[in-house]
Amino acid sequence: MTTKAGTPVPTADPAQQPAYRPARWVRTRLRADPAAALLMAALALVTVFLAAAFPRVADRGADAALRDYVGHQGLNLTSLQSATKTRLNDTAADLDAVHGKITERVGRELTLSPAGEAYGARAESQGAMLNQGYARLSDNAPPMIALLYLHGLQDRVTLTDGTWPSAAPATPGAPLPIVVAKAAAETIGVKLGDTVENGDGGPGATRRSVVVGLYRVNDPQDPFWDDLGCPARACLYSAKGSFWWQTSGFVDGGSLTALNLWGSGAENFWRLPVDPAGLHADRLDRTRAALASFQTGPGATALVGATGRPDLHTSSNLTDILNRADARYQAAMPLSAIGPAGVAGVAVVVLCLAAALNTDRRAGELKLLQARGGSRAGVLLRLLGEGTATVLPAAVLGTALAVLLLPTPRWGYPLLAALAATLLALLAFPARAALMWSRPRGVGGWRRVIGELAVLAVTVAAVAEVRRRGVGHALTTGVDPLLVAAPLLLAVTGGLLLARIEPVVVGWLAALAGRGRGLIGFLGLARAARDNTGRRRPSALPLLALLIAVTTAGFGATVLDTVDHVRMRAARLATGGDVSVAIPDYGTLPETFTDTAGKLPGVRAATGARVESKALFIGADKEYTEAILVVVEPTAYAEIARTVGVGPFDPAALAAGPGGPDTPVPALFSRDLAKRLASGAPQVRTPSGNQLRTTVAGTVAATPALPDPGKPFVVVPAGPAGERLPELKRMNKWFEVGDVDPDQVRTVLRDGGVTRPTGLAKLIADEAAAAGKATHGLPSGYTVHSSRETVAALADDPLQHAAGRLFWYAAAAGAGFALLAVLLTLFRAAPDRTAVLARLRTMGLRPRQGLALIIAEALPQTLAAVVGGGLVATAAVGLLGPAFDISSLVGAKVGDALTPALVPVLLPTVGLALLVGLCVVLETLIAGRRQIATELRAGERS
Repeated sequence: MTTKAGTPVPTADPAQQPAYRPARWVRTRLRADPAAALLMAALALVTVFLAAAFPRVADRGADAALRDYVGHQGLNLTSLQSATKTRLNDTAADLDAVHGKITERVGRELTLSPAGEAYGARAESQGAMLNQGYARLSDNAPPMIALLYLHGLQDRVTLTDGTWPSAAPATPGAPLPIVVAKAAAETIGVKLGDTVENGDGGPGATRRSVVVGLYRVNDPQDPFWDDLGCPARACLYSAKGSFWWQTSGFVDGGSLTALNLWGSGAENFWRLPVDPAGLHADRLDRTRAALASFQTGPGATALVGATGRPDLHTSSNLTDILNRADARYQAAMPLSAIGPAGVAGVAVVVLCLAAALNTDRRAGELKLLQARGGSRAGVLLRLLGEGTATVLPAAVLGTALAVLLLPTPRWGYPLLAALAATLLALLAFPARAALMWSRPRGVGGWRRVIGELAVLAVTVAAVAEVRRRGVGHALTTGVDPLLVAAPLLLAVTGGLLLARIEPVVVGWLAALAGRGRGLIGFLGLARAARDNTGRRRPSALPLLALLIAVTTAGFGATVLDTVDHVRMRAARLATGGDVSVAIPDYGTLPETFTDTAGKLPGVRAATGARVESKALFIGADKEYTEAILVVVEPTAYAEIARTVGVGPFDPAALAAGPGGPDTPVPALFSRDLAKRLASGAPQVRTPSGNQLRTTVAGTVAATPALPDPGKPFVVVPAGPAGERLPELKRMNKWFEVGDVDPDQVRTVLRDGGVTRPTGLAKLIADEAAAAGKATHGLPSGYTVHSSRETVAALADDPLQHAAGRLFWYAAAAGAGFALLAVLLTLFRAAPDRTAVLARLRTMGLRPRQGLALIIAEALPQTLAAVVGGGLVATAAVGLLGPAFDISSLVGAKVGDALTPALVPVLLPTVGLALLVGLCVVLETLIAGRRQIATELRAGERS
């Protein structure tokens, strides 16, 4: 197209052209590789969720343990008890008003349990029941009655006869109307309408009461009645050999003045139980401060001012209970934190591996950006923007899930842990990219050596500090990061050492395999000795991740296995075997019981025993020492001692032939009597005055029949001892080892082993049964102890359950991260491996041989990691075990230490090795074939 001269050529107006806007980097980059972005987001989600979840799981376990411990202490011990003197003009309405003010003030600081609240007034002195015909026991002691007013009595008892008491008459000397329990009335002999003479009470005091009604307590075992006397029945009391009946009676709220005169004074009381459900382990300091304030601080002054009662005083045992609960928690906390610390170490390694994989995959792109003029800071900011778009939403979602799924009022530690995990996931890739651009340095230079030596120094310091200070002791306060990280540091040190040894060993094995005829083994081992760039030393991160996971799992499994064994040993010590039977002093175990019980299924060894706690040891120097005489069958008792692990001996040492009364019998003596045995043959005197001559068969430190004797003891054989002194044939205990159902023993005992008490012993047994002390249908004093039941009772502790859950959660999480590290390693080496396999496929390599090649390449590092992890876990137990006090996890005070064991370490080691191997095979079968086919179609990549 042409124009005339001077005619302007039309051109586009720059102002009208649309401005050039380059595509946004983050959006374009994420669209280019959405799979990688989703995988990074998923990794961040899981990591941040676990980082926020572990502290919340620990908090929930601590709260559950605290509430369970406090709840089992009883209503009375966990309450605030307020009291004042009863004024002569006090009424029930006055007590109601004071109760409302106290509850309102205390409720601001502590969560109260209204169901257990009790208040009223009680007479300061008791009254005798002197009427003729009332039941009296030894020394002609009359029954006693304690009178009180209790708010809400009618809601907890049922009136069976008569009427509720009314206000006391204003007439001086008139009897005080009361109601008593019908069961108490029947025991003592009280009749409805009786005027009870209560003895002299001083000038003007009404010391008579009239029974206007009888009631029945709706729930006699309700803890509500614990500190309110004996309201449900007549209780048997004793002092200085004298026994008497005692019960409680209740008056009307309008009789407070008369009650004050009747009891020579009265005391108003208010019991405010603290609700265990409102307690939190992280708020114990505030709770204890509030309790102290209400007892002797500003809170007490405020209560006095609010109620107008200057003599109001408040007391509570809850502070001591909370101190004991806190000591248990502080002792168990370091043991519980070891597992999560290991998971944190594996997670850090996995995030670094993911960053390395991402950097290797995009190395060409990043170098191109820098070559085209991109500044290092600008490129790093773009990479940080990519991470912000993927990591931050996943981190927020992970934190929200942890908060919603694991509710607990404590926020600080979970949010800090989530923030740390988020920052690590966000900055790992830019930091790795920046490291790629840094000035290249020789591999294996002094920087690495110095770093490894620093890790070794920190590990040695941590182990030395753990052995010096100990872990899990009652005096431990809080979690010391250095102590908790000691197993992790040992794992890191072992991993760094293994990372230096493994390539050399694998290279040596590759050289040996190269001398053979097969290609697969040599090629796989040769590739295992190098990384994907062909360097001699492969990356230490996958090895480190696997080793930390195995070490953490092995160490935790050893702790839990040791706890189980020590708990069983403690239960057997407390029981005296697997099952033991004890009876009251008036009873005797018949021979039919010992024979029948000894033949129960599962019994391995059993013996009846005579345990005489009031015997005397008489040495050759004629000095007397109080001792415990134990009469047993030697063979069975030796087996019991060997099984329990206390005072083992050779049963042949107690063998003795027949003889007369003066023939000595062989005996085992406690070691505290050893010095007195050298002077001559000792004797043992029974409470009846008979003497048993003995010879020294040996000394032992303890014996199963006396887990905590407290004084010297002597063990003699039953047969010879019974021949010399027939009174020693009466058995009062029975011991057994073996897998026996304790309920079967109880059945045999009920059917033919119970001696029915008479006289005062029967009253004592009936009193214990009425108080709920009889168990499994056996009379009071007859008990069957079982190590199985003792173990269950010791293990029934939320504190132990929480620690065990944290260990297993940590082991599962660590194994998951370790598998992910293996997968990331496979993905990182996938392009190079695929190219090699494609070339070998063209040379005739079969698919099965390709799979064998991949397994041979991945197997050395996996085996090195799991075997090294098992060895490090065993070494960690050996180095740190003596410093660990596992009493808080056992449930009883024990002196046993952690010792290396094969099975607890072997199971997680083999399990993780199998999982890793399965993971490698599946990845090869699923992704390997497709990648090789693509490589063969596309040709060899340059």
